[in-house]
Amino acid sequence: MAVIPVALAGREYDVRVEPGLLRNVAQHCAPFLRKTAVPIITDENVARYWRAPVSASLAAAGFEPKWHILPAGERAKSWEELSKTIEWLLTEGVERGDHILALGGGVVGDLTGFAASILKRGCGFVQLPTTLLAQVDSSVGGKTAINTPAGKNLVGAFHQPALVLADPDALDTLPVRERRAGYAEVIKYGILGDADFFVWCEANGSKVVSGDKSAIEHAVARSVTAKARIVAEDERETTGVRALLNLGHTFGHALEAQTGFSSRLLHGEGVALGMVLATRYSTRRGLISAADADRVTNAIAAADLATEISDLALNCTGTQLADHMLHDKKMDAGTLPFILLRGVGAAFLDRNVALSDVAVFLDEQLAK
Repeated sequence: MAVIPVALAGREYDVRVEPGLLRNVAQHCAPFLRKTAVPIITDENVARYWRAPVSASLAAAGFEPKWHILPAGERAKSWEELSKTIEWLLTEGVERGDHILALGGGVVGDLTGFAASILKRGCGFVQLPTTLLAQVDSSVGGKTAINTPAGKNLVGAFHQPALVLADPDALDTLPVRERRAGYAEVIKYGILGDADFFVWCEANGSKVVSGDKSAIEHAVARSVTAKARIVAEDERETTGVRALLNLGHTFGHALEAQTGFSSRLLHGEGVALGMVLATRYSTRRGLISAADADRVTNAIAAADLATEISDLALNCTGTQLADHMLHDKKMDAGTLPFILLRGVGAAFLDRNVALSDVAVFLDEQLAK
């Protein structure tokens, strides 16, 4: 088992990576369960595969699982579902010292974590991520949020989990499209700050996408180690270090907004194309060589992820895409910082990017 500590003063927790964790969930979560009744939040898709084994593990250890099932997909990250979840937790008598189990992908983890952060001014929760994207990214670091009509993740809180159990077995039932989307967040760690890991991804990315357990375990452990280091250094994104994790996200969120935050473009797919765009924009500004930009594009294309905006068949202009960025939560005093590259493994925060120039660049990309 790989055990990666997230070192936050007074709020340290472990991320455990190993096949079989969900089928033995009671053993790992028992130290955080004060009562017989255990509240678990999941979605319709995950419940079909994992409700029975998780319930069996808890029941065998003398616990009584209590389930709240969310609708599947991004639509669950809403005021309506947050309100329903809070009311359910209150009805179940959840107290400040209790822990809620979040079993699912990033949507479930985000909604559950936000609910835990505000219920009775904050109770505990455990992340049980069932998608590759959640295992390497959203389950670690304490960012929780819901979406609003104005944009993605604009209402939320920093609230760290007590434990994260990343079980590669959970990915067996994951559609290949979801694994591919999650892989975008894996290769991101190589592109932004670890050139050696990027080389590993170039050689092994197809194994991760195809479901090779050994490759997945290595990719998850390496990604989480990178994120844990960054989170420990800049938990609340105040120094600019943690902002590097947003590589590809500013462009990606604009594309997600243009497609209505729908299944037409999964989050990881948006991030993948966003990283290609961020790399090309870096080349346009003379920051990174065309050869390095091609390496990034080719590595992402090798995972069958879109690398051209035209692949999305959008009916919009570069200005319309740039306008979506005005709602980005990283906006500060009217300026939107961009994560750009000086080379593979060398991301940095650029606070001197004009959205008008980004709009021109996006028009160029739309015309390709």
